[in-house]
Amino acid sequence: MIGGSGFYEFLADAVEVDVSTPFGPASGPVVVGSVAGRQVAFLARHGPDHRYAAHRVPYRANLWALHSLGVTSIIAPCSVGSLRDDIHPGQFVVVDQIVDRTWGRPDTFHDVGGPSDLPGTGGPVHHQSFADPYDPALRALIVGVARDRSVDVIDGATMVVINGPRFSSRAESRWFRQMGWDVVNMTGYPEAVLAAELGVRYAGVALVTDYDAGVGGHEPVTMDAVFAMMRSNVARVQDLIRSVIAGMPDELMCQ
Repeated sequence: MIGGSGFYEFLADAVEVDVSTPFGPASGPVVVGSVAGRQVAFLARHGPDHRYAAHRVPYRANLWALHSLGVTSIIAPCSVGSLRDDIHPGQFVVVDQIVDRTWGRPDTFHDVGGPSDLPGTGGPVHHQSFADPYDPALRALIVGVARDRSVDVIDGATMVVINGPRFSSRAESRWFRQMGWDVVNMTGYPEAVLAAELGVRYAGVALVTDYDAGVGGHEPVTMDAVFAMMRSNVARVQDLIRSVIAGMPDELMCQ
């Protein structure tokens, strides 16, 4: 799991593991414990004290650290703003497509021409297949478990990832809507593509925290409002993910 620091108490028998990576330190230690009898590794995306803004998260180090511990499937809870009147705060969205509007974030382990001492550098060019950014089996499991538990979940949406740390202007938000994109987020890229390069299954489950600036009739989004919505729903997110882990078939637990 990669998520917010509110998930630390989610794990039983948790121990911290410091992992060295060729890409510098991860956001924090990987916490390894158990959920529903399954061994789970958790990493706080923004660090234990939320020290990293979205554009500063060490994404390569985070994914490398989890993969080096044997992680084969990643569930990545996150928050999103709605770009549509019919997607409401409090709903869950299991996204199936992504649009990258970030810049300056290292987004590959195959950085040809980079430092020769880093894995993946100096070798042949690698172009990662990314037509379907999220693992379909993992997505289907999350959606199925949510529906079995009568959770209000939307199956499939396009998430546009902005660089942050600021929110969108009204004009940007209107443009995103006109493009047909559904929700907006700051952290979904490059996590997904880095997982793909490592051969790790990856799926995101997003909590809708607000309506974005261009959605008419609603107050502009603020950080305080987003954090308040996240705090009030953390138990719902934990409960859903706990049930997903409990129901995960063996084929999703290995490569």
